[in-house]
Amino acid sequence: MNDSLPSAGNAPDAVAAHARETFGEAVTNVLEGPGGPTLEIRREDVLNVCRTLRDDPAFAYEQLMDLCGVDYLNYGKEAPGRTWRGPRFAVVYHLLSLKHNRRLRLRAFLDDEMPMIASVVEIWNSANWFEREAFDLFGIVFEGHPDLRRILTDYGFVGHPFRKDFPLIGQVEMRYDAEKQRVIYQPVSIEPRVLVPRVIREEGFGRD
Repeated sequence: MNDSLPSAGNAPDAVAAHARETFGEAVTNVLEGPGGPTLEIRREDVLNVCRTLRDDPAFAYEQLMDLCGVDYLNYGKEAPGRTWRGPRFAVVYHLLSLKHNRRLRLRAFLDDEMPMIASVVEIWNSANWFEREAFDLFGIVFEGHPDLRRILTDYGFVGHPFRKDFPLIGQVEMRYDAEKQRVIYQPVSIEPRVLVPRVIREEGFGRD
């Protein structure tokens, strides 16, 4: 393995080029942006790609800084000509190489109906709670995770609150029942409201 990628201004290009050479068709796209390149990778290749990014001394991305889910359901709908036509869900990995002082992002798109991808806990232990959070908030299932439970919402919570189609008022509410002497769940009793800001016009001042 090559241990000497450029460390000057063209380092992101060198990382992307080495990634394409190393992973071949597993890398479907490379995007340039602030903080380093983004590699779009096939979902089924995530373990092989991540393990190589950690172990190949030319990459040496030994630290997973963050992992998050993304829901593109309404992405671009308010921007003419930018309608999103790709998959709805994705997982994004933020990697750091302490050895080379470089950052890298990975993005893997998932199936719309059952968003699922392999867990990378065996590669970076820091992924444990990140993956639980993405499961809790987006409903993304990480195959092979040692303990995939909700981490922010209650165990009886219904749905995944960061999905774009999750209702703003939620789906259930909880309260303490004095008779049963425990917390119970029930359908939401709040009536949906549409809040429209008041518009104050200058020409309305001074009128009776």
